[in-house]
Amino acid sequence: MSMKFSAIALGVALSFGAGVANAAEPADWSKVAAKKITVFYPGVSPIEWITKGSDHGGARLLKKGETCVGCHEEELADMGQKMASGSKIEPTPIAGKAPSIPVSVQAAHDGENLYLRFNWKEPKASGAAKMDADNQVKVAFMLEGNKVERADQSGCWETCHSDARTMPGADDKKTKYVKGGDLASGKYYDLIQWRSGKGEGHDGYVADKRVEDGGKGLVKAEGKKDGDTWTVVFTRKLAGGGEGDIALATGKTYNFGFAVHDDHAKGRFHQVSMGYTLGIDAKADIVAAKQ
Repeated sequence: MSMKFSAIALGVALSFGAGVANAAEPADWSKVAAKKITVFYPGVSPIEWITKGSDHGGARLLKKGETCVGCHEEELADMGQKMASGSKIEPTPIAGKAPSIPVSVQAAHDGENLYLRFNWKEPKASGAAKMDADNQVKVAFMLEGNKVERADQSGCWETCHSDARTMPGADDKKTKYVKGGDLASGKYYDLIQWRSGKGEGHDGYVADKRVEDGGKGLVKAEGKKDGDTWTVVFTRKLAGGGEGDIALATGKTYNFGFAVHDDHAKGRFHQVSMGYTLGIDAKADIVAAKQ
């Protein structure tokens, strides 16, 4: 069955830039390979915690080149449960918070555009106060061009710091950032987000700070809830072309991670993936093959 969504049918879809009419999203997503990825509640686990051996035993393996997902992929749901319950590195647990969410991730391209599809079953609402009253759900993904140190090991954790907003005792004005990050050197993450409230898409980046817009790669972002199942599809120009856009090329791989803010969450109270690789017609954890 085709998973294309029109703006009229969705009521929450928004298109960006030129070239929408030329986009050729797969007509049948059921024929596109899917990878099941567990996103989990991370608690207070900034990169400073990840890399401190007295707090995190895996820090020693990280120094030896091991990846976070290589150590933890089989226990992500259990890790989320410990943190969501408050039994580990979470000083302010939210009663009923979903500890993890299994997400089906699919990718494809048509030579001009990358298509990323995220599909998951909505967890039971916690009943907690709505942190973000305008958006029941937000979905974001990051791409990194193999220039940020450890990005191939720790994924998006290189943007997560103990002094960023919503961390305990941190400055609410400080955003995500990459240590030593800047656009000129290529040390940054390309960041794209979809918000359910108005169907808004944002194309920005994370370098020395988080910038929500400025990119020109996002063609459109569409989301739909069918019963208890969410589906969000992004169309992104391979070439990018704007501030903070990483140019994607066939035969290349990129570091990839994503997050789901469920149940009106905001800030660090999201569900996150470990770091994976995205290949454009190249061997990777997730392969975007030409359709």
